[in-house]
Amino acid sequence: MNCWDILGIEPTGDLERIRQAYERQMKFASEDDARALEQALREAMGDEPSERAFSQNRADAQHETAQSTAETDQEHDVEERVLSAGEAQIAREVVIQIKALMNDDRRQQDSGIWKAILCESPADQPVLRREIARQLEPRIRPMAENGGLPVSVAQFLGDWFDWSSAREASQAAAPRHQDSRHSDPRNYPEPDMASEQDSPDQPPMTNFWPAVIGWIVGLVILATIFGGMGQ
Repeated sequence: MNCWDILGIEPTGDLERIRQAYERQMKFASEDDARALEQALREAMGDEPSERAFSQNRADAQHETAQSTAETDQEHDVEERVLSAGEAQIAREVVIQIKALMNDDRRQQDSGIWKAILCESPADQPVLRREIARQLEPRIRPMAENGGLPVSVAQFLGDWFDWSSAREASQAAAPRHQDSRHSDPRNYPEPDMASEQDSPDQPPMTNFWPAVIGWIVGLVILATIFGGMGQ
């Protein structure tokens, strides 16, 4: 195996590319591999890089590995940490608020109310969010997945609690919900027609023709009577 195989690149005279390949391999190299990489770097570059450069590269690689390990350990610690009494009480109070919200058909349609309850500090902290999600999941997650909640609410819950199935269901339901809003088969009167037909302030139309006809008939009768008396 030659130096290029060890570095994982094709033969090249590009010193920067060689150095990048060396640094990339060093991130995952054991101590024995590191020595082989150092020798491969010398051969590929055609000179003898200083020991200080090798030490710095090795230190950088070790630092990145240690940092990655520390972040993984921190995430694991958060997942495994037991809630304090105060944190447990906060989680219970948030769950109680959500259950009360579920009993109000009108308010549970408003995603803003859900966000106001769940995103308020300190309930938004990862450890509390995870505990709240655990307590709500048996009841709320199936509703978010099966259309029991508005699309906006289901999408928020899927994103907030990382419920991928709820998020996917809300994304699939969004186009159908949009189409239903534009395809209502019911017919409504035009606004002008409705105002003309139903306006309570419009006076009723009066028919004057019966009164006119009666007045004419009366005149004819009076003329007949006075005409007879004159004879």
